[in-house]
Amino acid sequence: MSELKRHMGLFHLTMYGVGLILGAGIYVLIGEAAGFAGNSMWISFLLGSIVAIFAGLSYAELSALFPKAAAEYTFVKNAFKNDFFAFIIGWLTTITSIIVAATVSLGFGGYLTQFIEIPITIGAIFLIGILSIVNFIGIKESTWANTIFALITASGLIFIIFLGFITEPIESMDYFEAPNGMTGIILAFVLIFFAFIGFEDMANVAEEVRKPQKTIPRAIILSVIITGIIYILVSLSVIRILNWEELAVSSAPLADVAHSILGINGSITLSLIALFATASTVLITLVAGARILYGMAKSNALPQFLGRIHPKTKTPWIAVIGILVTSVGFAFVGDIVVVANITVFAVVITFAVINLAVIVLRYTESELERPFKVPINIGKFPILPLFGFATTVYMALQFEIEVMLIGIAIVGIGGIFYIVFKNNNQISKSS
Repeated sequence: MSELKRHMGLFHLTMYGVGLILGAGIYVLIGEAAGFAGNSMWISFLLGSIVAIFAGLSYAELSALFPKAAAEYTFVKNAFKNDFFAFIIGWLTTITSIIVAATVSLGFGGYLTQFIEIPITIGAIFLIGILSIVNFIGIKESTWANTIFALITASGLIFIIFLGFITEPIESMDYFEAPNGMTGIILAFVLIFFAFIGFEDMANVAEEVRKPQKTIPRAIILSVIITGIIYILVSLSVIRILNWEELAVSSAPLADVAHSILGINGSITLSLIALFATASTVLITLVAGARILYGMAKSNALPQFLGRIHPKTKTPWIAVIGILVTSVGFAFVGDIVVVANITVFAVVITFAVINLAVIVLRYTESELERPFKVPINIGKFPILPLFGFATTVYMALQFEIEVMLIGIAIVGIGGIFYIVFKNNNQISKSS
């Protein structure tokens, strides 16, 4: 019996997923994507949707099979029977949650300076603090707050879509114009995949979902499809209003798009909505990060005090504080584009392993009942996870060497932590 409360149904979990995916990425990185891919950036978003669906289907099957907090850790441990490998994947997921929360909170601080004159870092820390309190109070309150944020965030993107399709194109449009050819489209695809990540964290609240074997797969698939459609329509809309060269040099591309049609009121409205978009991303990564720490602690992969549940709020309160403190620490550094690349690198490694886990478990645990199975199979062998594995490995090889080295360093630190923690555990047991 789970110690956490099961508050979330299909609607809230789907909105939780939409809130996870829609967020700071699209509001900030679409300009960078335009610089790489030009008018063809919609193809980059389409590719991102396809890779997200591959991974989403794999997460759906594994979440229905093992509906536990610390989802990635649990999936990998069951598939590969290797504690160290499972720990490293759980470690990567936790670190990326912390880095995303910290970096996106800086984006919030930047937008906030347009309304209040305070340092960006102070605004970022204020947001992390307030949302950590919401995280502590309970999952029900967190999901209601996220649902509101997600609806506001989506409304801003739908508003951009509306403006794009009621506006006559700025010139004869070539939706396939790509200044850097296919290379630019691929680079944009790798970058904007940051805007798709997040749905995987839906699996980490499995112990707080009603009927998780049915609800989680449906919610994952719905959220990926909904956000993919919105992203593609937004990317088609913005280039009808501003040419890709202008988008590429903008620090607030969607606000500039609204400004070009509606003037100052348009940019203020979109900047205000961007505050909710960034807040939504930070809230969900704080919630998911705490659940990963909790789940790994309950599996004895991290110190057990991180698995303590508060008697009143029924939330993993020490894990919440741990994520709060480390996120505030990371908030003192960071560039969203650089960190987006580091985050995506870590995530695509995780996705590659998750897709592989589906294939392995089809053979090593074939007797287990699967409430949801990835479609298109040859016998036991699932075809789509193979494509998902191949595409994520390809993506991982597209990053600059500096990003790869940072990713390897994060893995190395996790490995050292694992060895030290396990040795201490063995010493304490023998004494």
